[in-house]
Amino acid sequence: MTTTELTRYEIDIEDVEYLRHGNKPLLARVYKPRGKGPFPLVIDLHGGAWCKKDRMTDVGTDEPLAKSGVVVAALDFRMPPDAGYPASLADVNYAIRWFKARATELGSRPDRVGILGVSSGGHQAALLAMRPEDPRYGAIPLPGKMAYDAAVRCAVLCWPVIDPLGRYHYATKLKAEGDSRLADSALPSHDQYWGSEAAMAEGNPTMALERAEKVNLPPVLYLQGTDDGAHPRPNLDRFVAAYRKAGGRLDLHFFKGVGEAFITNDPISPTSLEAIDKIIEFVHREIR
Repeated sequence: MTTTELTRYEIDIEDVEYLRHGNKPLLARVYKPRGKGPFPLVIDLHGGAWCKKDRMTDVGTDEPLAKSGVVVAALDFRMPPDAGYPASLADVNYAIRWFKARATELGSRPDRVGILGVSSGGHQAALLAMRPEDPRYGAIPLPGKMAYDAAVRCAVLCWPVIDPLGRYHYATKLKAEGDSRLADSALPSHDQYWGSEAAMAEGNPTMALERAEKVNLPPVLYLQGTDDGAHPRPNLDRFVAAYRKAGGRLDLHFFKGVGEAFITNDPISPTSLEAIDKIIEFVHREIR
C-alpha cells in the first residue's frame, strides 16, 4: 500500500498523564484519528541529546502520521537533572505497556504497537525494541494486575545516536582537532545522562549486537541525511551490519544534501515530506 492509497483522517489531539514520579506528572501528547480502526499505535520519543526538548518536538512527523490512520503517543520522560540512564528507558517501557492496556479505547489493539525515535530518542527506541524484557527497563509495574509486555512490532529510527560511546569518542576527537561545535553541544549531555563511558557501552544497541546479546529484532526503518555531522556514518554502518548479521530486517534510506534534524527543522520541505512518506508507508506495512 502506497501513501497515496491511504485514507486521510481528521485527528483529535490531547495530553494525557501516563505516569507520575512524586508530584511530577509525565505527559503524552496523543494524536488520534477519527474513525473505527483498529489503527496502528506508535510511541514517539523526541530527541535532544537525552537532556532537552519535549513531547511537542516531533509534531511535524506526528500529525501527518496520525492523519494517515495511526494513533501516535509522543512522550515526555525523565531527563537530567531529574534522572539519567536508565530512568528514561523505564518510563518508556512503562508507557508502551500502559498504552497497550488502553489500545482498544484509543482505536487500536495491544498487538499493533510500534516505536519511533529521533536522534537520542532513536537510540532509546532501538534499545527498547531490542530489550523489551530487560528488568531494569520494566521495573515500574502497571496498576492492578494488568499484564502486558513491552515488545513492539517495528521501530523507526530517525538519525539515531546508535552508538553513544562511539559518538562520544568522535566528538572528543573533533574537539582535540580544534572543532568543538559538536563537542560543546553533545559532550555535556552525554556526561549528564550517562555518567560514565561504561554506561555508554552497556546501553548501546550496536555493542549489544556485537556482544551477541539475545535481543528482539523487529523490522527497522533507518533514516539519515547524507550531510549529518552529528551522527557519524561509521557508527551507522556498524549497527546496520550487526543488525542484519543477527537476522534483523532493516530498511536504510539516505536523504541527499540534508543534515541532522532535517524533518524537525523543516517538516514541509520536499525532502522531509519524502521521509515522512517513507515512515507512513513502513508503519502501515509492518503493523497490519
